[in-house]
Amino acid sequence: MTHPSSPPDAVFGHTTTRRHRGRRPGLRAGVAVTVLTAVAVGSAYAAGLGPFERDDAPDPAAVAQAQAFLADWAGGRLDSAGSRTTSPARAQKVLRSFTAGLDISKPELTAARATTEDDGTVRVAFTAKMPVTGLGTWTYRSELPVREQENGSWKVDWSLSLVHPHLSDTAKFRLEREDTPLPKVIDRNGTSLTGDAHPSLRPVLTQFARGGSGPHGAIRLVDRATGEVERTEATFGKKDGQPSDKPVTTTLDATWQAAADKALADTTGGKNASLVALRVDNGEILAMANSPATGFNRAVSGTYAPGSTWKIVTSSALLLKGAVAPDDVVDCPKYLTVGKSFHNVETSEFPGATFRKAFTESCNTAFIGLRDKLGDAELGDVAREYFGVGQEWHVGIPSYDGSVPVPKDETEKAASMIGQGRIQANPLIMASVTATAASGRFHQPTIVPGGKETTSTKPLPSSVVTRLRALMRATVTDGTARVLADLPGGIGAKTGAAEVADGRPNNGWLVARRGNVAVACVVEQGVTGGGSAGPILHSLLSAVPGDPS
Repeated sequence: MTHPSSPPDAVFGHTTTRRHRGRRPGLRAGVAVTVLTAVAVGSAYAAGLGPFERDDAPDPAAVAQAQAFLADWAGGRLDSAGSRTTSPARAQKVLRSFTAGLDISKPELTAARATTEDDGTVRVAFTAKMPVTGLGTWTYRSELPVREQENGSWKVDWSLSLVHPHLSDTAKFRLEREDTPLPKVIDRNGTSLTGDAHPSLRPVLTQFARGGSGPHGAIRLVDRATGEVERTEATFGKKDGQPSDKPVTTTLDATWQAAADKALADTTGGKNASLVALRVDNGEILAMANSPATGFNRAVSGTYAPGSTWKIVTSSALLLKGAVAPDDVVDCPKYLTVGKSFHNVETSEFPGATFRKAFTESCNTAFIGLRDKLGDAELGDVAREYFGVGQEWHVGIPSYDGSVPVPKDETEKAASMIGQGRIQANPLIMASVTATAASGRFHQPTIVPGGKETTSTKPLPSSVVTRLRALMRATVTDGTARVLADLPGGIGAKTGAAEVADGRPNNGWLVARRGNVAVACVVEQGVTGGGSAGPILHSLLSAVPGDPS
């Protein structure tokens, strides 16, 4: 994979001006700091400070901020990581570009020794272990400069070099994958799967290389302007050996995969999009597709706000505790202010709406108005305990398994009710959520039969499942998913429009269930789910009218 030359803030970095400010005199005079023990990204870190080191002892608040930054970065909470720096927007952009552009999944970032400089800057060293998809782990060391701000808080002083010491405004990284013999990969029925026949599987097929040499490649440091290689940062794989003669069996279905690739190729209009189809009864993945087909696997590793498709989980939480019933009047005004003004798509309103109407028309204000019915942590608890979201999944390829943090304030709680705020998911997660709502039981998604199962969930009560099915069916017959209404099979669905940063158009979402198949699709900048993801899933379900064998 190669990238064109780019300005500092376009691909893997940007420039900032570092501000140096000395410590305010007397700020911590007479304060003895003896022992600081902290945990960073799952690893313990202790700094023992003797009685003669008071003046140079790192401020605990500075170290805590550095550790929180590393934890957010490792956990994929890049907006939160950015907010802990002196340049939030640029930090978020670079961290996202760095991990996505180099196909890095689930970084492991471990804090080490912290020191204080003469000007008061606290430097926290850390070790980075970056798993490069399908190749191996890139390990390096860097450090975080943390500076005290005018208001007394501490921020990570943003610069490109803290991401990696060699990243700069003149040099960036490039991931190069070298051609390597791949094992034969077959679908659930023994049909051969190839990159030529199934374009979206090209990146995935390399991840199944086993035996022999496996895939190989390198991370190069290159000049931003010329693309000339300055040095090799890491190499992966051996160039001798042959792949195993034994074919790799997957849960994929060649028919569903071909239809998924075609649906994206024909109906995305050039927008980035991805989808996943899986079996409801056991979580086996039938198809995953991305547009563009090469590069980052958004379908299973992307991090998106799920928007109103998340109302399936919110509704489950409300129904589980009897906080609302389908015929209860919840109202649906155009606007509702909770710290900020929330509104419905196209500022629609439905006075005197029932909860059923609020669900089928995807009324944001009605759901936000029910936020006091749930405790602050309750939505995340339901997502984890019933839907498996946020637990560690073993899919068979690298995946992002979702995040539902406890809201920081009332505004964020309101946003989380409609799948915004800091909630993150992807089509794999939302296809699984749809399957769980339809069957009542979570099944860990998998692409390789017999995968490791480490999740622990509870079944949804049958009364909740019955209501969820009815709500999703009504969304197709009478609501925002009417785009699927002409298809047979008693399809149930939920649309979503998820706001994104920088004033860009909403991402469009649609999830659906027909028989034993659950599907989920997201279209970046698709504006509405029915208008952008709707035609894609209509094409897919039309092309494959029956359940998989």
